[in-house]
Amino acid sequence: MLEQPLKEKKPKGIGKPNWLKIDLPTGENYKKVKKIVKENKLHTICEDGKCPNMGECWGAGTATFMILGNVCTRSCSFCAVATGRPGEYDLDEPQRIAEAVTLMGVKHCVITSVNRDELKDKGATVWANTIKEVKKSSPTTTLEVLIPDFKAEWDNLYQVLEQRPEVVSHNMETVESLYRIVRPQAKYQRSLEQIARTKEYGLRTKSGAMLGCGETDEEVEQLMVDLNTHGCDVLTLGQYLQPTKLHLPVKDYIHPDKFKHWESLGLKMGFKYVESGPMVRSSYHAEKHVL
Repeated sequence: MLEQPLKEKKPKGIGKPNWLKIDLPTGENYKKVKKIVKENKLHTICEDGKCPNMGECWGAGTATFMILGNVCTRSCSFCAVATGRPGEYDLDEPQRIAEAVTLMGVKHCVITSVNRDELKDKGATVWANTIKEVKKSSPTTTLEVLIPDFKAEWDNLYQVLEQRPEVVSHNMETVESLYRIVRPQAKYQRSLEQIARTKEYGLRTKSGAMLGCGETDEEVEQLMVDLNTHGCDVLTLGQYLQPTKLHLPVKDYIHPDKFKHWESLGLKMGFKYVESGPMVRSSYHAEKHVL
C-alpha cells in the first residue's frame, strides 16, 4: 500500500483582534454616492483600494475620487489597485469629476490618482485641469489632493501646485527601512523633498503611513521627526490591512493605545493635526485637516 504524502501545513496569518471592527457599507447616502460614481464612469480609491471606511464616508456623502484610470505603473506590495500598463487616459475626466462633486454637494473633496510614470508629464496636466474644473464648478468646496511623486520631475509638481488646492498630501506609507519591500519604485528622500517643496510653495502639507508592516517604534518616531522637519502640517497613521493573500502580510496589529501615543507625540512635535487610529486612512476625516 502506497503511503500518502504528508500535506504541508500553511502558516496561519495573525488573527485580527476583536477591537478591529469594519462596518459593512449601507444606507441611502451610500447608494446615492455609488450611483453618482457609476453614472459618471469614475474611479474611487474607496472601491479600488478596498478602503475599510467606505461605508462610513460614502454614508456621509463623501468619496475620494481617483483620476488617471485605475491601473498603476508601480507595484507597491500593500496596495490593492491593479498594476500594469494603463490604457486609459481620459482628457474629459476633469469635467466629469467636477460634475460629480457638484451633484454630491460636498463641502470638502479629496482626489487622488494612480502613478502614470509612462506619461511624459506623469499625469500633471490632467491633475491641474481637474483641480481647475472642480474649483470653477464648486467654488465653495475645499479641495485636498493626494498626489504621486512625479519621479522628482519638479516642473510637473509645480504645475499642480499652481492651482492652489487647500491641502496637498503625499503619503510616505512606511518607514525608510521598509521602502524596498513596501514601495520598491519610490524613494524615501524623494518623498520628503516633495513635501518640503510643497511647504516652501506656501501650501498646507499632509502625509500618512501604515503601521504593522514590520517597523519598530524607533523607526516610526524617526519617520515623524523627518516629516516634521520637512514641513509636514498634517499626519495620519493607521493600521495596515492585507487587501488580498497576494499582498504583504500583516506583521503586527497595533493596539489603539499605541496609536493614541503616536497622536500625542505628534502634537508635541508640532504637527497641526494628527489623525491616528487602527482604521485611519489618508482621507479619513479629511474635512478636519483644512484649517
